[in-house]
Amino acid sequence: MGNYFKKSSTKEMNKNELIESLAGKLALPRSEAERMLNTLVDVISETLKKGDEVNITGFGQFSVSNRAARAGVNPQNPTERIQIAATKVPKFRAGKSLKEAVKSE
Repeated sequence: MGNYFKKSSTKEMNKNELIESLAGKLALPRSEAERMLNTLVDVISETLKKGDEVNITGFGQFSVSNRAARAGVNPQNPTERIQIAATKVPKFRAGKSLKEAVKSE
């Protein structure tokens, strides 16, 4: 089967770690940093729900994309074909500064 399911050696930052990092960098109480992060996520979510985009220059663009209806396979019964409904999905496109910051590492 190869190494398709091999776990990556990169570390993943979870929400609590992000809040701690924000609090440390901004010299704020953890509760204030958490409120700021939750507010940012809420504003982005509400904007996307309306069908609008959020563009943070240099960081990236959040948008909504339409995914067309398509045929699929029932994972519990691979011989059964199912129809997957059309839906809207969030997308993120990285900005130039973010791309350059990742490349430089």
